[in-house]
Amino acid sequence: MTPTVQYILLAVALVVGVGIGIVSGIIIRKKKAEKDIGSAEDEAKRILNDAIKSAEAKKREAVVEAREEIYRARSENEKEIKERRAEIQKQERRLVQKEEALDKKVENIEAKEEKISNRLKQLEEQQEEVNSIKKSQLEILEKISSMTVEEAKSYLIKQVEDEARHDAAIKLKEIERELKEECDTKAKNILSVAIQRCAADHASEVTVSVVPLPNDEMKGRIIGREGRNIRTLETLIGVDLIIDDTPEAITLSSFDPVRREVARITLEKLIADGRIHPARIEEMVEKARKEVDATIKQEGERAIFETGVAGVHPELIKLLGRMRYRTSYGQNVLKHSIEVSHIAGLLAAELGADITAAKRAGLLHDIGKAVTHEVDGSHVNLGVELAEKYHEKKEIVHAIHAHHGDVDAITVTDFIVQAADAVSAARPGARRENLEAYIKRLEKLEELASGMKGVEKCFAFQAGREIRIIVKPEEVKDDDMVILAHDLARKIEGEMNYPGQVKVHVVRETRAVEYAK
Repeated sequence: MTPTVQYILLAVALVVGVGIGIVSGIIIRKKKAEKDIGSAEDEAKRILNDAIKSAEAKKREAVVEAREEIYRARSENEKEIKERRAEIQKQERRLVQKEEALDKKVENIEAKEEKISNRLKQLEEQQEEVNSIKKSQLEILEKISSMTVEEAKSYLIKQVEDEARHDAAIKLKEIERELKEECDTKAKNILSVAIQRCAADHASEVTVSVVPLPNDEMKGRIIGREGRNIRTLETLIGVDLIIDDTPEAITLSSFDPVRREVARITLEKLIADGRIHPARIEEMVEKARKEVDATIKQEGERAIFETGVAGVHPELIKLLGRMRYRTSYGQNVLKHSIEVSHIAGLLAAELGADITAAKRAGLLHDIGKAVTHEVDGSHVNLGVELAEKYHEKKEIVHAIHAHHGDVDAITVTDFIVQAADAVSAARPGARRENLEAYIKRLEKLEELASGMKGVEKCFAFQAGREIRIIVKPEEVKDDDMVILAHDLARKIEGEMNYPGQVKVHVVRETRAVEYAK
């Protein structure tokens, strides 16, 4: 055989062998699988039987539990039904009782309504009877009194008015007495504290200044050849130079303190320099005016610093300094304003008011006097214009306007400035008045009192601080005296300016005279 045939036979034999092996393996696994399937079926049957038995047992248990739950729920429902039935029966009994009570109340109300209706009928009958009796009585009263109803009403009203007037006069007198005692005490305490805390010296200002000379020969040099030097001085400064027999002195006279001060400084400079002629006089006058202007500014700043008032306009400061050379009844206006500022601040502190506003208004209250010799108008109106011009607050402007009563005082600051101004002016030695002004005030006071109804005589006492009035007893009753004194006091306050206060004393006297024969 050829090798190829051998190889083919060997391959065939190999394939046949492999196939026989595979077939035998498959037969063996099939038998094993059939055996496993049989055992698995037996196990499955066993598990199924166990599951069926377990399910039947649980079913029986569930049925038992369900029966027990149904029994328990039925018992609870029956119990709840019994309780609700009992509650319903109880509420039914309550409703029956309430219905019975309401029926009784309705019966009582009906009975009361019947009684009330009967009572109303009786009252209407009685009212008609009363009206008829009243009408008949009024007719009888009219016949007896010979007065109609309106006349009787007028008579009664007049009596009531007289009684009310009497009671009002008594009450007014009592109230005024109590208020006066209380207010006087408090005001005196406050003013005394303020005055004690602000002490000031007063020196009356005069309208003349005296310039000392080194010798009498200097008088001739001041007069100059044919009086040219003295004429130049009087023309440039506007003062009167009085050169008389007074040794070593020249008197300067002028109503304007600024001019007098300029003249005094000019003369002192001329005397110290020794060269006295018109050209030199003009030069010295100009220097003196500059010095006075500087002094005015310094005095204004000193017043601001002394009073502690801040934020004042520079022009107002200059005007304050000018008041250093102004006087009012012999009192220096700047010193007076500083004193008023201090007193106003102390009064505000005692009263719990605005101290800063009170001091500011007190310092500026007479600012108009700095320009009264240059501009027409009262110092009050000028002061208001200046304060408004330099943007002072409305409260300060109103206090300036009201400090002499030109307008009604409204704010606490207004009253404080009025009081402080009066205190400063009323200090002993602070002011002096000429005889003419003094007499005019007394005459004005008696004139106001004489113009009141029922006044027979009146007399002004104690330099115008008291007015005593004797009234006609047949025209003025005791009750009317209180009202007369009150009205006259208000009239004096409204129409007169005076320092301090004026006491109004009303006297009513009735005398009966008879002779035994």
